[in-house]
Amino acid sequence: MNVHNQIKDHIAAQPEPKRSDMQALHDIILGMMPGCKLWFLDGRDESGRVVSNPNIGYGVQTLSYADGKTREFYQIGTSANTAGISVYIMGIKDKKYLAEKYGKKIGQASVTGYCIKFRTLRNIDVDVLVEAMRYGIEQTSA
Repeated sequence: MNVHNQIKDHIAAQPEPKRSDMQALHDIILGMMPGCKLWFLDGRDESGRVVSNPNIGYGVQTLSYADGKTREFYQIGTSANTAGISVYIMGIKDKKYLAEKYGKKIGQASVTGYCIKFRTLRNIDVDVLVEAMRYGIEQTSA
């Protein structure tokens, strides 16, 4: 199954209102990053064991590790979880930036070094979320 169908099926499998929120986020991110590389990670490791919630990724960046190795990974990710939805803004060097810049004005969300977690889109200021994602995309675009 191709990544577009995996994403479509994953979103369709979510209960409401999470399904509508995940679809709205998907559309927003594709509007920000038209033609970007799409990722679907099913949450399983190499042995097939579930190690995380499935997530959808958008864009591509090269991550560098301390041992000198590199790998491609997404710039923005979304994941449905039991508490709501997480948006991952990957590759921001300053781990305090998101919380300091967006934490107080985004609404009912938890903001960490790379993750913005909220129950539903109606609980947050979507324009602030878009601003945070744009910042992350700018920081990781080659």
